[in-house]
Amino acid sequence: MAKASEIWTGSVLRINGELVSVEEYIHRTPGNLRAFYQARMRNIKTGKIVEYRFRPDEEVTFARVETNDYQYLYEDGDYLVVMDNETFEQHNIPKFLFGDSIRFLKESMTLTVAFESEEPIIARLPNSVELIVTYSEPAVKGDTATSALKQATVETGAEIRVPLFVNEGDKIKIDTRTGEYMERIR
Repeated sequence: MAKASEIWTGSVLRINGELVSVEEYIHRTPGNLRAFYQARMRNIKTGKIVEYRFRPDEEVTFARVETNDYQYLYEDGDYLVVMDNETFEQHNIPKFLFGDSIRFLKESMTLTVAFESEEPIIARLPNSVELIVTYSEPAVKGDTATSALKQATVETGAEIRVPLFVNEGDKIKIDTRTGEYMERIR
């Protein structure tokens, strides 16, 4: 058990039997009232946002979370098989932990996975990936003056919106959190 004053943004707590990740944590001292900590947390299983006020002397339980980088090997039904590069141990990670960013996943990519007592609870791709455009409509001459966008398909099969100057065979950088085009790689 630890005090509420020891919580920081990014910590994982166990509250009412549920695991929550702290997204925002602020110390407040309103006028002549007692100080408190305002926390905005996300339930790890459901993804729901929870707001909570902690008293400074309130006791909380930190979850023992171990975060490591793993190499993606292959897909196995509803799971992705990843390997620890140091111990070569393989783990099955549920696909739903990756959310919508899974559409940018390539073989041999390095993933970040957090485990709480041998159970994967958080998984994410790198913030950006470099992928090759496999299909894109050619731009019409004269349309490049505006910031117009067109559909393009990348090597993983995902479709994204790209500027008109991007062509088939170009390597582009994509933000995996939003799915948006970032830049063209030369």
